[in-house]
Amino acid sequence: MRMAEQASEHQVKHARYVLTPWSAQAGLRPPAIVRGQGPFIYDAEGRRYLDFSSGLISVNLGHSHPEVVRAMQSQAERLCYAAPSFFNDARAELAEILIKLAPWPEEGRAFFTTGGAEANEDAVKMARLITGRPKVLAAYRSFHGSSYGAATLTGDDRRFAAEPGIPGVVHFLTPYPYRSPFFTEEPEEETRRALEHLELILLHEDPQRIAAVILEPVVGTNGVIMYPEGYLEGVRRITERHGIILIFDEVMTGFGRTGAPFAAQRFGVTPDMIAFAKAATSAYVPLGGVLVRESLARHFDNNVLWCGHTFSGHPFVMAVALAVQQAYREDSLLTRALEIEGWLRPALEELRNRHAVVGDARGLGAFFALELVRDRESREPLVSRYGGDPAPLREFHAALRSRGVCVFGRYNILLIAPPLTIAREEVELGVGALDESLGELVRRLR
Repeated sequence: MRMAEQASEHQVKHARYVLTPWSAQAGLRPPAIVRGQGPFIYDAEGRRYLDFSSGLISVNLGHSHPEVVRAMQSQAERLCYAAPSFFNDARAELAEILIKLAPWPEEGRAFFTTGGAEANEDAVKMARLITGRPKVLAAYRSFHGSSYGAATLTGDDRRFAAEPGIPGVVHFLTPYPYRSPFFTEEPEEETRRALEHLELILLHEDPQRIAAVILEPVVGTNGVIMYPEGYLEGVRRITERHGIILIFDEVMTGFGRTGAPFAAQRFGVTPDMIAFAKAATSAYVPLGGVLVRESLARHFDNNVLWCGHTFSGHPFVMAVALAVQQAYREDSLLTRALEIEGWLRPALEELRNRHAVVGDARGLGAFFALELVRDRESREPLVSRYGGDPAPLREFHAALRSRGVCVFGRYNILLIAPPLTIAREEVELGVGALDESLGELVRRLR
């Protein structure tokens, strides 16, 4: 069978039997990806694409790293499963490594899940168990997962399908410098008003009834929004004053994405818990978890930890994660995003200057976004999340793929987050394809 016919068969079969997430199913025909190598993925027809968003901001190590593949093979021959109630060598080693990456001087302990949604839900459950308080505060512009509890924590429209959701979750507004919900263009004033708003919400909800505040230290799929200076520090002060546990959802920002092991270190703000997933294994196998500072973790020495999953600390997954963490260390990848930032920031700012459809370019490390608009003055989104024609973005992504580059996008946001192993010439390849495709988009919109 010729390769083109095989690809068509894969697509037809996938469309017939697989439900694709976050999509109306009719008419879907994305490439059928069958192989990956380094920063590239390949479809069944042999076409190569630069994976310029690391999958879903997760393949930090690039695809098919040989040492990780060997670790998979070795562990498969030795042990593929042990119940989480048993102790396990790989589980213990990985927990020690992760805790030593965390920002707490007193260290802490790790709890393992299979993904970020479970991690966020378990972090909230732990916070409620430790404090005895029922409520949790989460930001409106956030995504914490699609399971019922995590979707309730989520502030954007992806929570709607789970409503009414779990009780006790209250949302609040956070800074968004490009589209300030606090009616200012001054970063210092944005921070001041945002913190006053949070204090007001706490006043009306009673801070003694709040177990936790959960935040993405850099907002992820809602636009790679960086909070103005002083905001995260202010949230930390407020939570400490009221005995509220601060949870950082670092599912996207963890393991070198911002140029530090965790964004907590990049920003110098220490939370009480860190939810992680995705790049813990470079997305080679599913893994998530919660890192808990020791002063809180010891609560469970004499109190039952009412959390558990069949695949918690799965030995095969632990072995993969250990190999990935070793690769991060040996190749200095946990800080390499600082170098990549030096390539991406000026290149993406140049795209903003060149193409009127780009309203804003922002980010840090190897985590950037382009926000697309119809008009720079009004900042009208190119595609609105509550209606509007999605065709321009569909055509843009098709044009970008035709130039051999894939990026993850949502509504009018393009996330530029390459693997931490990417070379400068590969970044230039991605930026060049973006440049040409944005130019084509502008011409179509005229």
